[in-house]
Amino acid sequence: MATETETLVPLESNPEVMNKFLQKLGVPSQWGVVDVMGLEPEMLSWVPRPVLSVMLLFPLSDAYEEHKQKEENDILSKGQEVSSNIFYMKQLISNACGTVALVHGVANNTDKIELAEGHMKTFLDKARDMDAPSRGQLLEKSEGIIQAHRELAQEGQTNTPSAEDPVNHHFITFVHKDGFLYELDGRKAFPVNHGPTTPDSLLEDAAKICKEFMARDPNEVRFTVLALAATD
Repeated sequence: MATETETLVPLESNPEVMNKFLQKLGVPSQWGVVDVMGLEPEMLSWVPRPVLSVMLLFPLSDAYEEHKQKEENDILSKGQEVSSNIFYMKQLISNACGTVALVHGVANNTDKIELAEGHMKTFLDKARDMDAPSRGQLLEKSEGIIQAHRELAQEGQTNTPSAEDPVNHHFITFVHKDGFLYELDGRKAFPVNHGPTTPDSLLEDAAKICKEFMARDPNEVRFTVLALAATD
């Protein structure tokens, strides 16, 4: 169990580490995380299909925080359509954004991912009928998922930071659900509907939104894009 004050060491944006994490939790090896090496059509064409979700790791900047506040205010004043089938959860554990992003990707694709009996399936079965904050609280108590995060956060190519090291990067997930592209960010007040998409165009449509994140911070190069996709 993660205590309310616990800060985890963040998961590295490394497909090998993330795939070990997913498989430890019961995701079959026919689905895995891959690097998206660029956002232009030619680079996107190299990504295996089908793509189930797209993850963006980006720096938390003043420009991002300003946009986040404006976007939230706009949605609150104008409203938005959100599918009742979307699985969204709040992030309550510090530095768990990588885990939350991966859970969002899997949870919204359980019609395609045949989960084995394990910690992820147990969590999703319990969380299915909960609201977003309750799902976040349930994750805090999900010892199997938290322990897998702890173990895999120690792996990877870079020097493992301590949990106390300042982290200024954040992971979010884009998924298709019922004809729309949703941005799922456990730090936001709600999912964000970015307009129409299809399972086949999810990667291209999510790439456009990723480019908008980059355009807001033109002097920043620390962006990473990953996809949860078929591995065969």
